Amino acid sequence: MKRDFELGCSHSLADIQILRNRFLRLHIGWLAVILVVGPARADVVWRGDFETGDHSQYSHSQMVRADRLAVVTSPVAEGKYALKAMVKQGDDPINASGNRNELVYLSNEQVGSEYYYRWKVMFAPDFPSVKTWQVFTQWHHDGCCGSPPVEFFVYGEEIRLTMTDSVTPWRTPLTRGVWHEFIFHVKWSADAKVGFIELWHNGQQVLKKRNLATMYAGMKSYMKLGLYRSDTIKETGVVYHDGLIQATALEDVLPPPPPPESEEDPAEEETPQPGIPEVSPPEEGTPSEGGTSPGVTPGSPGSVNPPASGSSQELSPTYGCSATGGSLAALVALLGLLGNGRSRRRR
Repeated sequence: MKRDFELGCSHSLADIQILRNRFLRLHIGWLAVILVVGPARADVVWRGDFETGDHSQYSHSQMVRADRLAVVTSPVAEGKYALKAMVKQGDDPINASGNRNELVYLSNEQVGSEYYYRWKVMFAPDFPSVKTWQVFTQWHHDGCCGSPPVEFFVYGEEIRLTMTDSVTPWRTPLTRGVWHEFIFHVKWSADAKVGFIELWHNGQQVLKKRNLATMYAGMKSYMKLGLYRSDTIKETGVVYHDGLIQATALEDVLPPPPPPESEEDPAEEETPQPGIPEVSPPEEGTPSEGGTSPGVTPGSPGSVNPPASGSSQELSPTYGCSATGGSLAALVALLGLLGNGRSRRRR
């Protein structure tokens, strides 16, 4: 890079401002790369988290009445909305076996595809305890008959995951009135040597990678959630669903970390200005706060207070000549480092 300015005390504040702006223009791309580049993240494939306030994220519903699949504002696990699924004996909207009220998402999972699904479920305090099946999430085949190849359900006082051929690789005690978080990793295949599953429950991996058939041969699968149960159950059943996400990487279904709490007083924060900030001439008479960084003395541009004993030198928006070199020296040093780094990368 050709350097049009030489350092010295003869240059004006305007010259230094031009140098600073040129530095920003030349290296803003490199700075953006340094700040932004991180581990590659896959995109979220689909959200069924009800944050639309309705059922529009889903393909269609199977319910006898609107109140059986109600989008509610309480209780919720995250965001503003959740689904309240209710089933009473006799609810049979599609004239099939069992009673149900379910939402359908025609995802049509392809053979060989691999996804992570995360969702949260809460069972009402009076959720029935019966020795028969009550399915709350399933991946159903597009054939006419038989049990789905993947189903999460309650049996008595247990939550179970059952796969094709009635294999039950995981179960846990049922707890009511609390949110259960599931992360389900699956590769879709009818070949038990190719298909596999993994499962996390409430942040803990409870089922390590296990090869199983996850589809029926020659059929596709699609997702359903709500409540589907034996028609022998007389009591009303209520289950809540929230936060459903489908993605191709684990990090994309994990909930975001809580924002860090700021220790600064919001009243003391400066309002950011759009664009490149203008640099005001240094002022005289204002000591540095706490004595931990060099202060700027009002009055004459370019005069800088020395840092307090034992303090570290920090960059500050002042320019000029000083015994320590000031921010201008640090700026030029940073410019040189970036230039050297670019030369090394070329080699």
